[in-house]
Amino acid sequence: MPSVRLNQLFSRYPDNPILTPEDWPYTVNAVFNPGATIGPDGETVLLVRVEDRSGLSHFTVARSQDGFTRWRVDSRPTLERRTTRYEEACGIEDPRITKIGEDYLIAYTGLSLGGPLVCLASTGDFLAFQGRSIVSTPEDKDAALFPQTFDGRYAILHRPVSPYARGDAHIWISFSPDLRHWGDHQVLIESRRAGQWDREKVGVGPPPLRAEEGWLVLFHGVKATAAGALYRAGIALLDLEDPATVLARSDEWVFGPEAIYERTGDVPGVVFPTGWIADGEGGVRMYYGAADTCVAVASARIDDLVGFVYSHSI
Repeated sequence: MPSVRLNQLFSRYPDNPILTPEDWPYTVNAVFNPGATIGPDGETVLLVRVEDRSGLSHFTVARSQDGFTRWRVDSRPTLERRTTRYEEACGIEDPRITKIGEDYLIAYTGLSLGGPLVCLASTGDFLAFQGRSIVSTPEDKDAALFPQTFDGRYAILHRPVSPYARGDAHIWISFSPDLRHWGDHQVLIESRRAGQWDREKVGVGPPPLRAEEGWLVLFHGVKATAAGALYRAGIALLDLEDPATVLARSDEWVFGPEAIYERTGDVPGVVFPTGWIADGEGGVRMYYGAADTCVAVASARIDDLVGFVYSHSI
């Protein structure tokens, strides 16, 4: 496949950021890391992580006809932590939305008193939500479901970390017949310890996106520097029939903090994609948190992403 220049892959929306704390109808500290989907009425729906001034996070829905402008933000938190549940005692974070059938399934991080873990909830309308299950015990986070089953089994990407791992944090894949019982766990994408941009840890971004050539996986990688941790995004391609098989993985990052709103904020130097939406015409809109402070969007062509991962594969 032809090589694709890095700066041609993602184009930032010129009026970024699209959502900031000032857009919220109630007092908050930061808004970032949104799950993204097309809602039942055809609008773009973002389920935004909102950190209030207590330091804890909840989710609030923002809606837009075109996915860029005129966002309508719910007047109060849409989905709050369940204060009586151990697994959400310290907040809920970083939702990823996958539509399967008529259900919107939401994988998110619950912050328990014992550390982060992966929870599942569902909704049909983004008004009422149902808690589904706990996928894993601490420490685990950065989870996203595939939008279909494989031989009758659901599949999820996530990042479990052992307290004895000494910093290694990899993306795993696991399978379930019912969204409650998970097994067949396998390491899928490893962090690299030889000085690369993704040497400290990796974690899945938005849910996998189906392309003709395979499942596109956008993932973040972290590199510790003297000025702090840098969060950038790379691409992998998985087999359509066997998502536990990695066909290609980019050796270079494809999206990193460059704009002022990505380099300044509560956590400078962070781009953190958590949602993307295909436009039906070969393009995709990627929604991401910038500097753990605001929400931004960038656009790319799916063919370019596939071409890049093949031409820049490890």
